[in-house]
Amino acid sequence: MKKIVECVPNISEGRRTEVIETIVDEVRKVEGVKLLDVNPDESHNRTVITFVGEPEAVKKAAFALCAKAAELIDMEKHKGEHPRIGATDVIPFIPVSNVTMEECVELANELGQEIAEKLGIPVYMYEEAAKIPERKSLPNIRKGEYEGLKQEITKPERRPDYGPPRMHLTAGATVVGARQFLIAYNINLDTDDVKIAKKIANSIREAKGGYKYVRAMGVMIEGRNVAQVTINMLNYTGTPLFRVFETVKSEAARYGVNVIGSEIVGLVPVQALLDVADFYLRLENFDRKQVLELNI
Repeated sequence: MKKIVECVPNISEGRRTEVIETIVDEVRKVEGVKLLDVNPDESHNRTVITFVGEPEAVKKAAFALCAKAAELIDMEKHKGEHPRIGATDVIPFIPVSNVTMEECVELANELGQEIAEKLGIPVYMYEEAAKIPERKSLPNIRKGEYEGLKQEITKPERRPDYGPPRMHLTAGATVVGARQFLIAYNINLDTDDVKIAKKIANSIREAKGGYKYVRAMGVMIEGRNVAQVTINMLNYTGTPLFRVFETVKSEAARYGVNVIGSEIVGLVPVQALLDVADFYLRLENFDRKQVLELNI
């Protein structure tokens, strides 16, 4: 059976459609890779790209994407709500079929070294591929974002794992790693007070004593003039979507605020949605085999 790996690069461009398409075209050109999703966000000024394929083909597509992003995105001019340190901000590999996490870690290291050597972009390894325990967490690497890292990259504790201890003139730095499936989940509030979103985010994030496997922050969605709790669900079986949603709704009510909607960025496992349906519909003895599409 084929080995299948998923790759979900995040690039620091969510507004210029022609630039996004040109970068994504690099993935389309690689034989043996299937592009699954392209999800741009204007407010975050960021695009999440998802593709799958055999390991070597996926690595080739990821490098080509990173190289093109370095050509077309200038971090000196980039502004957006989402934390970032580079044109291609992060490149995670996720095992899907007949592939171990160890193989994804090896793949990540090979790509990180190639990006550093051929493109001159400093690379940090994270999650299961982290070489330093503190760098397992992506927020730790992004501390200070592009502007802060530019000033501190020469410090011993912030030197990259691969490449020179200096930012690429336009592409900044890149994070590469291997991890389990992550759900990017945002909850929008009917307020323009970002302080409320930040307080709610702190109530659910693991680092502040909230739910395990949850990272969250409060941001402002300028185009809609609403505050948002933006969330990374690192393990949807350990902490399900519905639990986080209900807590955000409850916390928002304490501040006289309502939830006006939520969104999933990129792809999501069907089981994560079935868990939500099971909770809200109070299904009895439900089995995923009852889902029509899963039987076709």
